Amino acid sequence: MNIADYKGGVWVFAEQRDGVLQKVSLELVGKGTEIAKKLDTKVVAVLLGENIKSLADELVAHGADEVLVCESPLLKDFTTDGYTKVICDLVNEKKPEVFLVGASFIGRDLGPRIAGRLKTGLTADCTGLDIDAEGGYLLATRPAFGGNLIATIVCENHRPQMATVRPGVFDKLPESDRKGEIVDVEVALTESDIRTKVIEKVKVERNVADISEANFIVAGGRGIGSAEGFELLKELADVLGGEIAGSRAAIEKGWIDKELQVGQTGKTVKPTIYIAVGISGAIQHTSGMADSEYIIAINKDESAPIMKLADLALVGDYKNVVKELIEQVKAKKMED
Repeated sequence: MNIADYKGGVWVFAEQRDGVLQKVSLELVGKGTEIAKKLDTKVVAVLLGENIKSLADELVAHGADEVLVCESPLLKDFTTDGYTKVICDLVNEKKPEVFLVGASFIGRDLGPRIAGRLKTGLTADCTGLDIDAEGGYLLATRPAFGGNLIATIVCENHRPQMATVRPGVFDKLPESDRKGEIVDVEVALTESDIRTKVIEKVKVERNVADISEANFIVAGGRGIGSAEGFELLKELADVLGGEIAGSRAAIEKGWIDKELQVGQTGKTVKPTIYIAVGISGAIQHTSGMADSEYIIAINKDESAPIMKLADLALVGDYKNVVKELIEQVKAKKMED
């Protein structure tokens, strides 16, 4: 491998489902523009599917300089074999320097398969990306050893440099009327290239909020003590117009749904206000909410790590504090 040949830009896998671009793809396009600027190159979005070319304009509007549109009836439904072959063919032809993939269910399947096929490295589940000023390497940062360490990983000897990135870590760029190049790719793919066949897709309807979109979050931890305790948190979240969430301890005890978990093994959130109730503040949790604009911690232990991270730390029995907050918010709304 001649690393010098890999100057084809910063690529982003533009994941779409049923003709809708996933938010993490737009977030990565936005971050890709920052990385591409440091490498003096372009951002290229790779879009696969059937009848999805119209999505290319949205990718350009959010920062992509070029969109490679790969359309085929065989790409209508995601298959690891089909997507891997098409993308690897493109990488071998155009030789990108960096390739970013969202750490969604699809991305966590696809990213490692592509890296294995291309014989390159991949840093999984990243929470930070940057470029080394001297060597021009991608600096991929992720929690390690159960979240007790933050590791920055470099892939010096292989290309492209790959990473999967958690949804919600980066912000997407505001939509603009910028122009970009949209390229129709001739897809060389046959049914024999795909070892699996999608027979039916069954969507499970779940009445669970997307906490990554919430402006107000009330999160509970082990200190809540029971599933019933979350009813009080839900009342506070409702009067604030927000959502409830929880730490890993709360999810493991079955008090709330796994989709509401914040932290290293959950979701990354950036609400306007994050209220942490009965949460100790281990790095496994705080890594997913530390970028919140304003953090309020409620804990009976004034020495808990979360109290040092918080902008406002309230010491006391969470039931009394939360009930008082609910009354105060209701009273304020009545005044307004």
